[in-house]
Amino acid sequence: MRSYIGGHEAVSDIDFVELALGTPLELWLGEHGESEMERAARLDAARDILAENPTMPDDAVRVAAQAVEAYAPELFHVVPLKRPTARRKWARKAVAA
Repeated sequence: MRSYIGGHEAVSDIDFVELALGTPLELWLGEHGESEMERAARLDAARDILAENPTMPDDAVRVAAQAVEAYAPELFHVVPLKRPTARRKWARKAVAA
């Protein structure tokens, strides 16, 4: 089965992310061994994209949260940890010292 998004075929997870963001992942994450000049150009392009699309970070987080909710909902089940009520012996010694 083939998956198409806006006329583009997505064949991998990275393709889906790039099509959802509308930009290649390398623009945001960088590439191994990039020069300082390449890095500066990449960050400049990223700033321009964010200036044109100020809601892009929120949209990306929303897409990620929806994917987690759909495929790994147990990650959203946060349970508060119980704090110990009794003080430990080492804590009392440290206070006394």
